[in-house]
Amino acid sequence: MSTPFAIIAGVGPGTGAAVARKFSAVYPVALLARNPANYEDTVKNIKAAGGKAIGISTDVSDAKSMSDAVTKTKQEFGDTCAAAVFNVGGKFVRKPFMELSLGEFESGWEVNGRGAFLFSQSILPLLLNSTQQSTHPPTLIFTGATASLKGSALFAAFSTGKFAKRSLSQSLAREFGPKGVHVAHVNIDGIIDIERTKEYSKHLGEDAKIKPEAIADAYWYLHTQPKTSFTQEMDIRPGLEKW
Repeated sequence: MSTPFAIIAGVGPGTGAAVARKFSAVYPVALLARNPANYEDTVKNIKAAGGKAIGISTDVSDAKSMSDAVTKTKQEFGDTCAAAVFNVGGKFVRKPFMELSLGEFESGWEVNGRGAFLFSQSILPLLLNSTQQSTHPPTLIFTGATASLKGSALFAAFSTGKFAKRSLSQSLAREFGPKGVHVAHVNIDGIIDIERTKEYSKHLGEDAKIKPEAIADAYWYLHTQPKTSFTQEMDIRPGLEKW
């Protein structure tokens, strides 16, 4: 019998790892990232805690790579997905519009647009498979950013991809919500507290950054919402954040 599992694309030391740990308390988890070094420690830690986890090197913007990742996951856990999280950030480009190359502009869409499309099209059939047996409604969550709602100056490449991902989430929510799949987009509007951002906004104190574990808690809350009260969009930001 197939075991409902969770799959997280874009696992690194922050949000992805925290979400993987949170969901692994209930489900076997498949962790996707281009670089195996990004998920190896998390897989080991989950297994050490008694959970089940696999890591798969995946380029979500490549159709074959994404298809292979889902095939490997199905071989390991079956064809019933309880929760899927698209947490891939994509390439960050910040520069004047007239200095952007076509490649730089398209880089924002390759992961956040095409990658989100390929991930969703691969995993939605498995989410639909669990509508009758999952304890909670099967859930597809997209991680967004400030640029998902606001195209700031110098962010033409980055924000275009984020807008595409947010729009896709809305379309999928309207199509698959009536079929029992909860699709949500989460706007992470602030700095995430990881080692790389240790010195960012340090003068404002600990409350100026978002804890990855708090994001994971919010994702679990979204996953456990009943069919009668789906949240499609959520904003997460520190109380000190200007918006």
